[in-house]
Amino acid sequence: MDINDFFNDLEQPLDRLLDGAGFCGIFRKVACIGDSLASGEFEALDENGNRSYHDMFDYSWGQYMAREAGFTAYNFSRGGMTASEYMESFAKANGFFDPDKAAQAYIIALGVNDLYNRGDEVGTVSDCETDAKTFAGYYGRLIKKYKEISPDAKFFFVTMPTEDRRNETLMKKGDAHRKLLHDFAAFFDNAYVIDLRRYAPVYDADFRERFFLHGHMSPAGYVLTARIFLTYIDWIIRHNMQDFKHVGFIGTDIKDADG
Repeated sequence: MDINDFFNDLEQPLDRLLDGAGFCGIFRKVACIGDSLASGEFEALDENGNRSYHDMFDYSWGQYMAREAGFTAYNFSRGGMTASEYMESFAKANGFFDPDKAAQAYIIALGVNDLYNRGDEVGTVSDCETDAKTFAGYYGRLIKKYKEISPDAKFFFVTMPTEDRRNETLMKKGDAHRKLLHDFAAFFDNAYVIDLRRYAPVYDADFRERFFLHGHMSPAGYVLTARIFLTYIDWIIRHNMQDFKHVGFIGTDIKDADG
């Protein structure tokens, strides 16, 4: 075994999917913040073609990750969720800001409903310092709230994958969303980007045929997403080992002498 194989600077985040949890297993409590795709939502059709939508958390990528890595995953999510609804009512109403639900890591996957479906303004990082009603304003204030609850937690911001069915206007919004999340990762400490837009497969017709059930993912799609997240977070940890040495102390009153 050559330990240096873990630290190849030329390796990209998703060059190979892990068979297991990798270093993602260092976490014990992880909060998954998002919309339908973070909720294991299935879309069903009845005999008349009417659609129904069902959040089935056991099938969410967060719970698949939890079963693989052995940590506890909180589903802080619901189909149709936006950053604005999360901050204005949803999180508080469901106790997601309760200190006893503080996590060591937060995976935040929001933006599709805000930007693609509602047409919200993307905004900039500075919006989180004001009451700006932009996506960036709500998203940034969400981060700040959880940093108050769990000051040393690690944050992973998820960009939106490229989809061939989005028009040029929405493609540009997706690109702006990606830039914003990288800006937030530079603005906040302990923050990283899971850049699906750059590294994940394109969600094209072939991908949807294999991994989607109507407009949302199939069970296999959620398993694939979980493996992508486990692989990506493992890559982040291996390329930032010093940042993650003290994860075991997050949420405790123990402080290590070297930081």
